[in-house]
Amino acid sequence: MKKNLLAVAVLCALTSGAAFAQQVESPWLVRVRSLHLDSSNKDSTGLGLSIDNKTIPEVDISYFFNKNVAAELILTVPQKHDLRSSVLGAHIGSLRHLPPSLLLQYHFDAPGFKPYVGAGVNYTRFSSVNLPAGVDIDRNSWGGALQVGVDIPLSKNLYLNFDIKKVYIKTDVFAGGAKQGTFKVDPVLAGVGFGWRF
Repeated sequence: MKKNLLAVAVLCALTSGAAFAQQVESPWLVRVRSLHLDSSNKDSTGLGLSIDNKTIPEVDISYFFNKNVAAELILTVPQKHDLRSSVLGAHIGSLRHLPPSLLLQYHFDAPGFKPYVGAGVNYTRFSSVNLPAGVDIDRNSWGGALQVGVDIPLSKNLYLNFDIKKVYIKTDVFAGGAKQGTFKVDPVLAGVGFGWRF
């Protein structure tokens, strides 16, 4: 009887230990960041188009396939930007853009911190476009995304995160139905925030 009770106790201990290990090694990591968007504003229309730089919120969800390789889905809310023309010297309209990105990351093994690099794809949807009569832009943009960052452990499952991304976003500009050129936003996104592993 005692042997049976001892076997049950050992089995429970091993099961709870395995469950605890599984909890510690959870593949999910959620980060919340504050990002500063700094646009490259490259324009081939001849109007010198640019959007305003701004600070925006970001939430991302990472899934770790193993301790080094992860996929990260980056989300935010639609951001409104004013559009200016340096040639006209005036504000000429506004638009909103929603730029989710999906990246594949490699996390390096390092003592005391966890640096990573990532690369993937960005899809941007332009909406609420308010431009002069007869002027329009392509509403959809596909482009690459590059990333470098570091997670610094603060406690068992809490991290301080620093992250820099280069995202390639562009749209064609039309006047009277004819293409006038391409406006490239191509922002650099510098962020700081916190991550939770669960």
